[in-house]
Amino acid sequence: MIKRGAFAPLLIFAQLWGLMKNSRFDLKEAIVYEDEDYLLINKPPFISTLEDRHEGTNILHLVREVEPDPQVCHRLDKDTSGVLAIARNPEAYRHLSMQFEHREVKKIYHAIADGIHHFKDEYVDASILKQNDGTARISREGKEAQTTFNTLKTFRNHTLIECSPVTGRMHQIRVHLSFLLKAPITGDETYGGKPFFLSSVKRGFNLKKTTEEEPLIKRMALHAFSLEFNKLNGERVKAEAPYPKDFRVLLKQLTENSR
Repeated sequence: MIKRGAFAPLLIFAQLWGLMKNSRFDLKEAIVYEDEDYLLINKPPFISTLEDRHEGTNILHLVREVEPDPQVCHRLDKDTSGVLAIARNPEAYRHLSMQFEHREVKKIYHAIADGIHHFKDEYVDASILKQNDGTARISREGKEAQTTFNTLKTFRNHTLIECSPVTGRMHQIRVHLSFLLKAPITGDETYGGKPFFLSSVKRGFNLKKTTEEEPLIKRMALHAFSLEFNKLNGERVKAEAPYPKDFRVLLKQLTENSR
């Protein structure tokens, strides 16, 4: 269930709006849950969670403009969209960090993968080793990593998959899908995914002779759909993040052209 808390005063919303109205990221609109301890947002793609030497801004920097002491409780890859938890105070940060450490946080991602795949509680237990070049691979020398996969819907040549990681290793879902299940995420060229072109599914698709066709989605099709954890008072919270526009458009085209 998506919750939109009424905790933040109107002044905070006014600050958020003033800060973000000229930005590609509207933090006010991104909030999917909030209370006195936590701010959960729907992170857009193409923006880093934390400081990135290649990018001038990041989620934490933007939130610090309106929150006195925010701390990001976990991170999403720059190109991954979806639910991101931010603590509003040190106690809240410690509380959620311990839940992540003890694997008490339930995370669900949705991915669109190349090919047709029929997964039903497909459990993958394979250690992942971080490489010096910023990628990861399956290796016994790596850290343990477990993920469960379920097929949500199949299309002509693609599959929408629910991914439930138990651990939180670098590129875990991407690596498990690609290397072990032979289901690379669409657009994830780092791990064998292919870019999606509308001409591949749409009959009669025409492109101007002087124009080069661009991928319909300019990133990997991976979205952090929901996050569930315990608040400081023991109450269980579940927040869901709607698909961003590029993910929705891709699903729409896959659906319409699979009939």
